[in-house]
Amino acid sequence: MAGRILIVDDVATNRIVFKVKLAAACYQPVMASDGVGCLRMAREVQPDLILLDATLPDMPGIEVLRQLRAEPETRNIPVVLISASTDPALCLAALEAGADDCLIKPIEDAVLMARLRNLLRLHEALAELGQRDETLQTLGLAEAQAGFEVQGHTVIVSDRPDLALRWRRETVALQPGGARVISRAEALSEALAMPGDTPDVFVIDADLGGAGGGLRLMSELRSRAATRHAGIVLLHVAPRAEDLAMAYDMGANLALPAQISGRELTLRLRGVMQRKQLGDRLRASVQDGLRMAVIDPLTGLYNRRYALPRLAAISERAEALESCFAVMVIDIDRFKSVNDRFGHAGGDAVLVEVAQRLAENLRASDLVARIGGEEFLVALPDIGLAEARSTAERLCALVQERPIHLPDGQSLSVTVSIGLAVSDFGTDHPEEVTQIFDRADRALMIAKAGGRNQVILGASAA
Repeated sequence: MAGRILIVDDVATNRIVFKVKLAAACYQPVMASDGVGCLRMAREVQPDLILLDATLPDMPGIEVLRQLRAEPETRNIPVVLISASTDPALCLAALEAGADDCLIKPIEDAVLMARLRNLLRLHEALAELGQRDETLQTLGLAEAQAGFEVQGHTVIVSDRPDLALRWRRETVALQPGGARVISRAEALSEALAMPGDTPDVFVIDADLGGAGGGLRLMSELRSRAATRHAGIVLLHVAPRAEDLAMAYDMGANLALPAQISGRELTLRLRGVMQRKQLGDRLRASVQDGLRMAVIDPLTGLYNRRYALPRLAAISERAEALESCFAVMVIDIDRFKSVNDRFGHAGGDAVLVEVAQRLAENLRASDLVARIGGEEFLVALPDIGLAEARSTAERLCALVQERPIHLPDGQSLSVTVSIGLAVSDFGTDHPEEVTQIFDRADRALMIAKAGGRNQVILGASAA
């Protein structure tokens, strides 16, 4: 995995050792020897991760961390604090200041490299979501993200009651009553996939049901849509370096010793939960933005960007199955006069009502889209000429039969003209979908010129 990693250490030997290890793993190491240099390099180079020594000549590493988190350009860069001190207060202070992890020297190479790979994957995934969200916001297709407080749902999965109860007591600060203790079967049950019931974070006993049981459960959870993006923390009673490295490489957000203090566990779980919920919000925003990109905001129908590729897919399926489909191009008659007489608010009300009447009177498999100002496209898969004509005439009648009520209290009746074309794949030279669409469009022009409020069938090229 390529990535630019900033090494911050005042001891040249330490910097060189880290540089050699990182370069051997195909990372791009850059170096700084003090806090000021770290802050400058972080702004200029924009590294993907920072390895920050806790003791620097000009300021403590934690103060550097606080300044990194205070600046918009650097606040989202993952930071791992490296310390020779075993004082637990230092690690707690680092986590409170925003460190993504705190590692105590000497650090096993396997654990260090696995943790770096893990953090870089998480950072890259969030950064990609953030870039997509920013792009959609620039296009006016998504709202800016608001701040939020971490309030999530944590569960503990363990078959050892003594450990489960201790971990539960230590998570009271995260949610009232602490985390809920559940079994492996409950963790995989469909009930947890219900909206609002899927946990944000799973705290899993690494030896659940025997050695390697926690990793197997994590793999199951990562394979399911409802829990794929959940935070997962593995707690090891007797952790070995290879166990921790494997857990990180398989997708754990954290792999920790089971004897971790309650305060540290709480801080670490809060960080996992915050990143998980940020990812959820970004994914939801991107999904909403993508949906807005293919939805007409006024009528709620699909727009032209979505409709034409979908029409092509309907055509391809019909040709493969040797079935027929129909295309209608529908236009509201004399719509300009509606806008002239009742204003754009009145015109919008007419568009919304006509769109609703069309959508409510078609099959779920049918496509209906707004493709122009007052023009709609309807595609009917698996249908013959007689049924397609009957459907088109029914839509004509449904639009005309009831007046449309306008925002100012007035009402008016409108009609539509429809051009209809049905595919014909039985010839030696079957039509392209664009030709079928063009037939319907030309038929619409004939319907408009011939008196409006009618259905005209487009003549086949055959």
